[in-house]
Amino acid sequence: MLFNSLGFFVFFAVVLLFYYIVPISWKQRKIMLLLASYIFYGLWNPPLILLLWISTIVDWTAGRKLATTEGKARRRFWLMLSIFVNLGFLAFFKYGNFLLENFQYLLELFGQEYQPPKWDILLPMGISFYTFQTMSYTIDLYKRKIEPAKTFLDFSLYVTFFPQLVAGPIVRSDALIPQFYEPKRATERGFFMGFLLLTIGLFEKTVFADSLLSPVADEVFSSSAELLPLDAWTGVLAFSGQIFFDFAGYSLCAIGIAMMLGFTLPDNFRYPYGAIGFSEFWGRWHISLSTWLRDYLYIPLGGNRKGVSRTYVNLMLTMLIGGLWHGASWAFVVWGFLHGLYLIIERLVRVRFPVKPSKGVVQIILAFLTFSAVNITWVFFRAEDFTSAWRILLSLFYVHGEEAILTSNFMVLTLGLMTMVFLLHFAMRKHSLVQVIDRTPRWLLVGLWGIMLFGLMTVQSTGEQFIYFQF
Repeated sequence: MLFNSLGFFVFFAVVLLFYYIVPISWKQRKIMLLLASYIFYGLWNPPLILLLWISTIVDWTAGRKLATTEGKARRRFWLMLSIFVNLGFLAFFKYGNFLLENFQYLLELFGQEYQPPKWDILLPMGISFYTFQTMSYTIDLYKRKIEPAKTFLDFSLYVTFFPQLVAGPIVRSDALIPQFYEPKRATERGFFMGFLLLTIGLFEKTVFADSLLSPVADEVFSSSAELLPLDAWTGVLAFSGQIFFDFAGYSLCAIGIAMMLGFTLPDNFRYPYGAIGFSEFWGRWHISLSTWLRDYLYIPLGGNRKGVSRTYVNLMLTMLIGGLWHGASWAFVVWGFLHGLYLIIERLVRVRFPVKPSKGVVQIILAFLTFSAVNITWVFFRAEDFTSAWRILLSLFYVHGEEAILTSNFMVLTLGLMTMVFLLHFAMRKHSLVQVIDRTPRWLLVGLWGIMLFGLMTVQSTGEQFIYFQF
């Protein structure tokens, strides 16, 4: 079920009705939320609820054992069982075809013919998100950083909480499970703030991502022509804006929906396109994933504690795996490699020039260079294959290009919008959206809210799926 669909609003209205109006106990409300979460997921593909059940039961059992077992070998067994089941599901459903194709190619290099079976298996929506979320629970219990969930109901709701089930944020158990222990009701301010965040998120997704930017990105990335540089940059910038508004919009929807129910979810985006440097970019983009990779991969690998060379290796491995997390394709690996390379170069530069830039002009230039470099990586994220990616890269850098495919209206709209996005992100680097909303005069806030609602009602939306649902 999509947030940007009429069916979801009917579903959510029924949830709010039972949650706030029907006189039931807190335990019964949690059961209702759990059932609603299964319905939310099951309407997409009912049989795949079994994966959620298996993951829930395995990690609940492993978590209880990790909390009560003292023997090191036995505790490691329960941890490895949890990791094996979760990563096993991920490997089978998401990477099975990718592994078979590369195994076939490897055999062909040695002169062996092999025709793999057709891998026609549906990828469960959001499997990467809830897999990482439940794995963090058992890993933290193994390290004795958290207490186990008090009841199976609380843990089940943590795994399947519908606002963030299919595309995050990836929430740690100690940040969400304790919220289920006591009755939660949104305050009047919290409810309307949540509704406003939901509106902003849907507006970003439906108007900016789907209606304005997606057609431009699709036109450029589907073209087989050698494009003029301006056309190529316009298409890449369009996708840069599309993926931001799509994913940040979803995160705002999730945070707003949870807030309307009285729960708090962490920010997942903090104006990433205004970042000065790539370390800061990953502190602002998809924050729940970047912190997960830092805490459960980069630091266990040794982080920056084992020398300079090992630090660079750890950074690269972390970003390569982060790229592969996004999709079973070598293009995503290249995307991760580029970000790893950026982080390594950034560290080398900071060692050579340790003084931080303090002047606004220097900062905005560095932010623009960071933004431009990030846009180059989006080519591999969006392109259908390496041939298309290489063609667009050559066009970006004026190597070749002779055909114009975009109208001047599309160019002006896209370049103008993305210029505003960059400047707004840079200006908002030290602020939060909620702070800005709180400081905005009521009359102006109501007017902007009305414009967004009008835009949502009038735009020709077909209920496009969120990009990150495929991950």
